[in-house]
Amino acid sequence: VWIGRNPSKGLAVFGFNGYRPRLAEDYSPRLRYIAPVHISGPVDCHLLAVWAQNFSGGVTRKAQIGPLRRALSRYRDFLTARPAIVAGDLNHNVIWDKPGWRNNHGAAVARLAGLGIESAYHAFHREAQGEESRPTLYWRDRRKDGPTYHIDYVFLPQSWIARIGALSVGSFEDWCGAGFSDHVPVIV
Repeated sequence: VWIGRNPSKGLAVFGFNGYRPRLAEDYSPRLRYIAPVHISGPVDCHLLAVWAQNFSGGVTRKAQIGPLRRALSRYRDFLTARPAIVAGDLNHNVIWDKPGWRNNHGAAVARLAGLGIESAYHAFHREAQGEESRPTLYWRDRRKDGPTYHIDYVFLPQSWIARIGALSVGSFEDWCGAGFSDHVPVIV
């Protein structure tokens, strides 16, 4: 599955090991870089693939809810129709939340919890939102000792959390140091 207006910049979902992704019929291109995807295979489920782009999409933290929360409203029926995963670059963390601001990460996490969906990383490592010990973004200069943040997530159905066999965050050396990205993956 590929979404994006630019053939060199977009959001992709790949299936392997018997899993096949298919873009949902109710996909809304107005929610740029957020894709509702039917996953069929050994376990059928729904995936909301996210590249939030909060600020480059013109969202201000104070005035508007972010693209993820808009997508959670738009795709609520999709996310509750079968087990659902929400994963990707959410471009947010509760460390930036401000009282009264509409684009707070904590509000999105609470909304996901209300749908029965929980952060795999936080449950597995028993770390609170905003207290992550493993960054997923090496910002600006792509240096290990530069600014780092945890902004990439995999949210799973709460009933799946106890069955997580392994969860890792990619290493700086393998991803950023090698020049692939300023992000590292969360692998569940």
